Amino acid sequence: MRELVRRIEGVTPPDRDRAVDALRAFAVLGVVCGHWLVTALVADSGTVHGASPLRHMPGLAPVSWVFQTLAVFFLVGGRVAARGYASARARGESYGYWLAARAGRLFRPVVALCAVWSVAAGVMLASGVDEATVRALAKLVWSPLWFLLVFAALTAATPLVARLHPLWPLAVVLYADLIRLGLDGPAALGWINVAAGWLVPYCLGAAWARGALADRRTGWVLLAGGAAATAGLVLFAGYPAAMVGVPGGTLSNLDPPTLAAVTFGLAQCGAALLLLGRLRRVLARPAVWAVVALLNLSAMTVFLWHQTAMIVVTSTALFLYGPLPGLHTAPDGPGWVLARLAWLPVFTLVLLLLRSAFGLYEHRRGGPRRAVRSGPPVPTGETHHA
Repeated sequence: MRELVRRIEGVTPPDRDRAVDALRAFAVLGVVCGHWLVTALVADSGTVHGASPLRHMPGLAPVSWVFQTLAVFFLVGGRVAARGYASARARGESYGYWLAARAGRLFRPVVALCAVWSVAAGVMLASGVDEATVRALAKLVWSPLWFLLVFAALTAATPLVARLHPLWPLAVVLYADLIRLGLDGPAALGWINVAAGWLVPYCLGAAWARGALADRRTGWVLLAGGAAATAGLVLFAGYPAAMVGVPGGTLSNLDPPTLAAVTFGLAQCGAALLLLGRLRRVLARPAVWAVVALLNLSAMTVFLWHQTAMIVVTSTALFLYGPLPGLHTAPDGPGWVLARLAWLPVFTLVLLLLRSAFGLYEHRRGGPRRAVRSGPPVPTGETHHA
């Protein structure tokens, strides 16, 4: 282990901003822990269906404030894309070459996931598993992939949006919500926010790449202003307190994104910027940096396979032992929460095994040396419902 730590430290470029990688790692852990905590697979009358503890225990809404990390993903993604494109142009690389390289890193690992789950779904249906169960399981795996399409679209538009002020897409979100929610306009108008809403932190990241967010005062303005706006929207404008979708809810903050989700994201971005100095000091320690670097090297694999890890544990335990608390029971009380927390180490172990099996698809070649020098994979995201 010490040799691996020394090796990672030795191949890390001196000018690499390790805090950016730490923010990405935090966002990855937020995705994983958030899904594992607010997604339940309930066994009932021979079928398995999805449920959320937030529907039964709305008082847990603050949990979603910790694990809803999409804005941090787009903040980091905007910074990395803007800097990467500027570097590519300086090297004389074409836009097409730069975009193809980024798209390859983003979508190559998806091929393995699609192949495995296409076979798995076919085998389950052929063996007599209820169609509703197969659909519920597949939805958990496929639904996060919406993020890749949005992120890829914003990445492709980087040359156009790299200097766009975040207030412009924020204004689009504001007017879209005003018309569809305040004036009973067409609900379909909200889908404009899928692009405009995540363009706000993405543009902030591009501004960060240009050095526009170096002043700590900007971080405090984003944190305080975003938090105050979000509180006002939740308390006085009828927006949900949960920053993730809740099954059965009349309005979701993520499906499509609402103004409250965007202002909450601004607060998160402000907090991230304020933490940069402290993160850089902590990550000067080789052992801490090694953990962050290794997580970033497997970011796509962890994101794509973490729901599969939960499904493997849930289905295997159901087959061997029958319904168990925290795995197959309704998430309707504190007992379920405590039981689910006890299952998290098991989910983690299976995810590590899946990472060992499928991590090679994340990089074409090389190991820690090439990956740390060239940078970790493109940031990933989170599903609509969690």
